[in-house]
Amino acid sequence: MIAFSGRTVALTTLVVAAAIQLVPIRRDNPPVSGPLTKAPADVLSTLQRACYNCHSHETIWPWYSHVAPVSWLVARDVHEGRRHLDFSTWSEYSPRDRLKKLSGISTLVQEKDMPPWFYLPLHKEAAFSPDDIALLSAWADGSTGAE
Repeated sequence: MIAFSGRTVALTTLVVAAAIQLVPIRRDNPPVSGPLTKAPADVLSTLQRACYNCHSHETIWPWYSHVAPVSWLVARDVHEGRRHLDFSTWSEYSPRDRLKKLSGISTLVQEKDMPPWFYLPLHKEAAFSPDDIALLSAWADGSTGAE
């Protein structure tokens, strides 16, 4: 059995921690091409406050999104969020796809699956109050998908 000194372990850990910082991560905010605009001001405000950080091209990349390995998780979550629902490309969705996304919004906020529990400790502004949930659900359930 090989015995490693505490110094060797610490140095190895430091080298690995430094090396993983060199792994490239895509932290981008592409141009907004077709934003959601035809929603009531209070709905837009709530969506911008609570959802746009992961579901638009207006992401604010916090300091920890530049430190691996956390940066890998943050970038993955943002890109996955945009893949599922992107308010910056809303007008590019077909009316049928918009209806599906609206239904998903209503369901996910009512079931408190959005925003994810692990996002809230560092992003208190994203928490939905009961009034926010009612507002977003009423808007999503009452929309035609035409906007």
